[in-house]
Formats: sequence, C-alpha cells, structure tokens
Amino acid sequence: MTPKIKICGLTRWTDVSGVLDLGADYCGVIVYPKSPRAVTRDQAWDLCQRIPAGKRVMVDVNTGADELEGWADCGFDHFQIHCDIDVSLATLAAWSGLVGKDRLWLAPKIPPGRSFPQEILEFADTILVDAYHKDKYGGSGQTGNWDQFADWAAMYSHKRFILAGGLTPDNALEALQASGAETMDFNSGVEASPGIKDPAKLKALFEALRG
Repeated sequence: MTPKIKICGLTRWTDVSGVLDLGADYCGVIVYPKSPRAVTRDQAWDLCQRIPAGKRVMVDVNTGADELEGWADCGFDHFQIHCDIDVSLATLAAWSGLVGKDRLWLAPKIPPGRSFPQEILEFADTILVDAYHKDKYGGSGQTGNWDQFADWAAMYSHKRFILAGGLTPDNALEALQASGAETMDFNSGVEASPGIKDPAKLKALFEALRG
C-alpha cells in the first residue's frame, strides 16, 4: 500500500522544492491568518506559480465566498476548507459552486462520539479527517482515531478520504496500516519550527512510506 502524500504548512520555496524532489503529491499552503504557518497573498501567489499544476492546495478555515474566489485566482488546484460540523448547507453549496465539488476538500471538525455528517458528501468529492481539538481547526499535532477513519472511509467509499492529525515519520506506517488511508497529510510532524520543514524528518517520512 503506497499512499499519496501531502505536505502541508509550506511557506518557503526551498521547502516546497525539497518535498517535490522527494515525490510529494500535494503541497499545502495555509492562508488562514490565525495559523502560525499562514502566508500572505503575495507569498501564496509566488508559490502557486512554481508548484506544478495539480499539486497546489489552499488550506483555510470557514472561508468567505469572496475570499475563496480570490484564492482561486492565485492558481490553486484544490481547496481544503476546515469548517464546523454544523456548517450551513448554503455555505457548503457556495464553496462547491465556486470551485467545484471535484476540487473542494472538506475538513469538518467532528467531535469524538459524533456521527459522520453525511450531508456534506453532496458538496465535495474529498473529505479530510483531522484530529479533533476543541479550540483549533487542524494543526494541533494531536493524533486522530485511525480506526474511526477506516470505518468512515469504508462506509462512504464513493468518496476520497484523507488522513491528517499528528502524523510523523515514526507513526506514519502504523497509521497507514490501521487506517488504510490512500492519502496522508503531514504538517507539524515534519517541521523544525512552525512553517519551516525539517529535511531529515521529510526524508525519513518518505523512506518509511515508500522506501
């Protein structure tokens, strides 16, 4: 089982170049202002011009419709939006209508014990499941429930599921085996500091999953 790999929280071309050389399938660029890994619009534009088409992923939280339209103009291919579990259907429809359900990656914030919000499946072909944190939208470094991920991915197999949350070079293989994830998202687990990637950790990650 060889998963696709997304490296998220990229802020510098030197790191983007490094992960592309290693074979990353997706490069995540965070535009959420409250994130310690957030980039400016100018930085996002510059990175999008250099990342190969098909690999450019915008990452934001509860994006406004006007904002989403603007980020689409930067050249992003995919739009990963973290949202609350009770996000309105009108908001979901607006996001999906702006970028298309094939390019929208929804990341609902699902508290432990809550059932999967099936209504979101109408609006996106890709669902990202992150570890739950009461006060954060992703980026917490906490490990998610890999067995729960596997259950949901099997239950809604007509959609693509991406595993995120606390993934590191040390637990990547175990997470893959437990979750069966076809795509995995790495961020803080391959960093030297927020927004700065660690070449040694990245190399170890790709060796663990593809070595």
